[in-house]
Amino acid sequence: MSRVTSSRVKELARACGFDLAGIAAATPVPEADWFQRWAASGMAGEMAYLTDHRADIRRDPRRLLASARSVICVGKLYRGPEPLSTEFDASERAWISRYAWGEDYHRVLRRGLRRLARRLEAEAGSFDWRIAVDTAPFLDAAYARHAGLGWVGKNTCLINEKQGSWFFLGALLVSLELEPEAPPPERCGSCTRCIEACPTQAIVPDPAAPLGWSVDARRCISYLTIELRGAIPEELREPMGRHVFGCDICQDVCPWNRRAPANRDAAFAPRQFAPPLERLAALTEEEFREMFRGTPVTRARYRGFLRNVAVAMGNRRDAAYRPALERLAASADPVVAEHARWALRRLD
Repeated sequence: MSRVTSSRVKELARACGFDLAGIAAATPVPEADWFQRWAASGMAGEMAYLTDHRADIRRDPRRLLASARSVICVGKLYRGPEPLSTEFDASERAWISRYAWGEDYHRVLRRGLRRLARRLEAEAGSFDWRIAVDTAPFLDAAYARHAGLGWVGKNTCLINEKQGSWFFLGALLVSLELEPEAPPPERCGSCTRCIEACPTQAIVPDPAAPLGWSVDARRCISYLTIELRGAIPEELREPMGRHVFGCDICQDVCPWNRRAPANRDAAFAPRQFAPPLERLAALTEEEFREMFRGTPVTRARYRGFLRNVAVAMGNRRDAAYRPALERLAASADPVVAEHARWALRRLD
């Protein structure tokens, strides 16, 4: 097997479409202990995939690939030239998190990581490898930090000093022995803009966390609109505003994103930028699937999406939404109907 250097790996990663790349050792990291405590505290909410048997797998990447010696961590920018959620004031339109505007990033990153693996095989010969993108039981942000890609901020996003935090993260576990990078210093300092800007106060003090703060998923708009399957707690509905899938606020206000470059990858171009709430409320299940086919939005499922649309309509308090909300209030789905009734009361 020929020797491949870490610098050559990063060069190949850039050629495969990644904006960041670095190497970490395929060994346990200290963040694994914090993650276990965070999950045990209940802050994962109903996300059982973070607290079940897979939690132990996250402690060591060699449980995903026994022969792993190195982790090639990559980042791909997804911010486009469109306005931030904090700059967009068309309240009759729904906000869908920027990461979900285009093609599902899992597919895009897997394609790029497969290309990287093949390019490496062409130069290094045969070796074992495995892709990890978000859905795998793998601490992607922690290993990206150890690979030198950035530090993990108070909002738990990976922040790169030069390019900000608008990154999808992925990893290629390999049996190759590569020279690892060193973690960069954290540069959040005393800044608390993400904490202060969060409408639901989801970023909470946590002395055990690396920077002293954690995200309580049970209060996070992204969790409420995507992962939570039942009723949204009433006290959190109004702070959700017009968000119907995910939330970008903590990244929108981050000073490190002021000069974040825009990505021009056609895969992430918006298919549905801030669609009108009234249009979304009228979608049939088939129309919902067709409108968001191949994007992350389908993860919310039709009933969850309509629930979120009803909340957004109630928060606008526009009487023009009464007919649409009355239709949703007559839904056979009790969760959709209850949230529509809540919204109708706000119109009154």
